[in-house]
Amino acid sequence: MSATVFPDHTLESAPAAARSTMTAVAQKQGYLPVAVTRLASSPELLGGFLKMSALFESTTLDPLSRETLIMTVAARNGCHLCVAMHTARLAALGADTGIIAALRDGTPLPDERLEAVRQFTLAVLATSGAVDEHTLRSFLAHGYTNRNALEVVLGIGTYTMSTLANRLTDSPIDPQLAEFA
Repeated sequence: MSATVFPDHTLESAPAAARSTMTAVAQKQGYLPVAVTRLASSPELLGGFLKMSALFESTTLDPLSRETLIMTVAARNGCHLCVAMHTARLAALGADTGIIAALRDGTPLPDERLEAVRQFTLAVLATSGAVDEHTLRSFLAHGYTNRNALEVVLGIGTYTMSTLANRLTDSPIDPQLAEFA
């Protein structure tokens, strides 16, 4: 039903404000993801997410820590598309299969440092940011910084937007990601 409420826009049918963003995504990805075609119904949301995602990618958190956060939010929010997409990203980063499986299942990670990111992300979500000092110090004790703690908030905001929008629009998994579903 969501496809009728949130159509799969083409470059011709999309709102004019979304077309350049859609073109840029298609050039970068090599195809136009269905999620993008559906999110194009709101050029502001589509553009806002992509800008926030780029900001999150530029943080001082290392790539595996960023992906740990993203997968934690995706699994928690039940976004099957995001889980598939970021499984592919973790595989491309050479992440251990045990880490990927645990992130997909929402279970403790075999890597203590990445588990600290997962636990801190869940604590920030559960407390709406009001984590206690012990939780913050535990995160910092794994080599993260107060800057990283704030970057976690940026990542949560960015990927909460993405997961909720993808679920609302019922975006399917593109064939290019099927093996990671």
